Amino acid sequence: MARNNDPEHSRLDDAARAGWLYYVADNSQDEIARKLGVSRQVAQRLVSLAVSRQLIKVRLDHPVAACMALGQKLQATFGLQYCNVVPSDPESRSTTLGTAQAAADCLEHVLRSPTPMVIALGTGRSVRAAVTQLPKMDCPQHKIISLMGNIAADGSASFFDVISGIADRINAPHFPLPVPVFVSSPEEKDAILTLRSVQNIYALAARAAFTMVGIGNIGDDAPLLLDGFIDRNEMRVLVNAGAVGEIGGRAFSASGVFLEGLTNERVVGAPVRRDGARVIGVAMGVNKRRSILGALRGQLVNGLITDEATATALLDMA
Repeated sequence: MARNNDPEHSRLDDAARAGWLYYVADNSQDEIARKLGVSRQVAQRLVSLAVSRQLIKVRLDHPVAACMALGQKLQATFGLQYCNVVPSDPESRSTTLGTAQAAADCLEHVLRSPTPMVIALGTGRSVRAAVTQLPKMDCPQHKIISLMGNIAADGSASFFDVISGIADRINAPHFPLPVPVFVSSPEEKDAILTLRSVQNIYALAARAAFTMVGIGNIGDDAPLLLDGFIDRNEMRVLVNAGAVGEIGGRAFSASGVFLEGLTNERVVGAPVRRDGARVIGVAMGVNKRRSILGALRGQLVNGLITDEATATALLDMA
């Protein structure tokens, strides 16, 4: 057969050979360069050309591939800036397995930025678990603030406060919110909000470039109820009012709208910034699906870290 002298055809032929050598025969780019008689830079360009012209198609045969596809679908469906879906373990009852490690990786990446920023953290099991996964770091350029009070209903330190935990791991100025999560009345809240220390944290929260929060569920197994922050009657009122989830103690509806009055008027924590700055929600599990969906619908978060089973359910419910 006569050789095709078309330069474009010859280039694609070389690209196909380079692509086969790299993706099928598992050759390094140096080996490809030697076998094709070209420089390493040319070999690299030929491999890239093989992919861009679809001469060779790459398929990732690994559970992570399915997770990445789910993450892309969630981003497209809900307009998210960021989404990380981790594999699920169907036999585990953990509410943080995999997501805690992924959240820690995300937070570590932010903390390693040399650009000074305010980083705001919510509370709860998911965020606390993520903080325990952080390595020892030196980050004096950042300010770390707590969005929620660190005092439980009985006056004790809240077990799920994360600021004290992160203070042990990174060298950065940190600002706890030394007030109860809930107070007894709106009048008490108004009095607390006059404190200069609280006003300072509210001002910092409004400047937060990065926020990470847990997304809590509402119902008989809600953390707010189980941890004693609100009583069973208050939880029943929230359910009857249409609450499906909470962020920072503030209950919201299935459409992602924060409820007026009720227990929300007694939450002292600083509001989450909602002007496009990064706000990552961390949550997984059957009992949190409606909560996460409401948060996504209301754009209360613009990033999500969850597991494969939850991500699949969210797309089915959307």
